[in-house]
Amino acid sequence: VQLVESGGGLVQPGGSLGLSCAASGRVSVIVSMGWYRQAPGRQRELVARIPTTRMVHGAKTDVADSVKGRFTISRDNAEKTVYLQMNNLKSEDTANYFCFALNDAGAEHWGQGTQVTVSS
Repeated sequence: VQLVESGGGLVQPGGSLGLSCAASGRVSVIVSMGWYRQAPGRQRELVARIPTTRMVHGAKTDVADSVKGRFTISRDNAEKTVYLQMNNLKSEDTANYFCFALNDAGAEHWGQGTQVTVSS
């Protein structure tokens, strides 16, 4: 599985930005996709994840408390692309955002990351 992210950039506080992540390769084995982020000097943290219809048990959409109500994760019907709509961005949202995909064998696949900078 290969993942390609797009949509990062610079935005002012209170602004909006959308990220997308397109999967290719063996997408038929993906059971979950989502986003992590990592700021300098901090651990990588889960932002949001969404299951595909292939995940049978424990299928739920998770959104971190720190972004709940501001960020929305969604996926396309073909379940090859996942989106992260980020509204009311704050300076603490500044980080490198990584797309991930989990396959049915429990293996993780990662994108190269896209930088989001929230600054005036």
